[in-house]
Amino acid sequence: MDDAHEIVGRLRRQLVRSESADAPDAANGDWPGAGGALPRPAAVLVPLVLHEHRKNSPTVLLTRRTDHLHHHPGQISFPGGGMEEGDTSAEETAVREAEEEIGLAPERIELIGRLPNYLTGTGFCVTPVVGLLHPPVKLKLDSFEVAEAFEVPLAHFLDPANHRRHSIQINGGELRHFHAMPYGDYFIWGATAGMLMMLYRLLAE
Repeated sequence: MDDAHEIVGRLRRQLVRSESADAPDAANGDWPGAGGALPRPAAVLVPLVLHEHRKNSPTVLLTRRTDHLHHHPGQISFPGGGMEEGDTSAEETAVREAEEEIGLAPERIELIGRLPNYLTGTGFCVTPVVGLLHPPVKLKLDSFEVAEAFEVPLAHFLDPANHRRHSIQINGGELRHFHAMPYGDYFIWGATAGMLMMLYRLLAE
């Protein structure tokens, strides 16, 4: 099994290669394009934590959203949100949102690249920005938006045995498929699982 150093090195190379490619982004996600509306730009931070005591694999930092939120209540997600008027890049949005939602200090984040854009069924065009977190990592959760933060070994998401494919009927019978990657009591699905699948495919190339 590759150790964390080898995984991160391969990820850095693949992210550079991916960003230099001309592959279309619109193939990723489940945006239906209803009514001709354009999706809103957004960004999330995909945080990989490099623990000294976990030489074999980084962990992925995830959050569980509070149940009263309008978008994706109670779901497992990456820290992130919509781009604001003052944001100059997806990276700035992702880092700002991570600081606001979970108190993650920007100086603890080493940004290493982007995954392809992901189009969500709720009307967002999300840019996943991959960042390495170098402990110690101290968090302070925004209790209005975030119910908890937790870590999952990256190796869990890189194992095809943990990948699931589900479908659901919406809009009076339309069948929509989505990815899921359960971990313990956490049901990780939808856009978050879709972005983790992009990360898996990138590392599997």
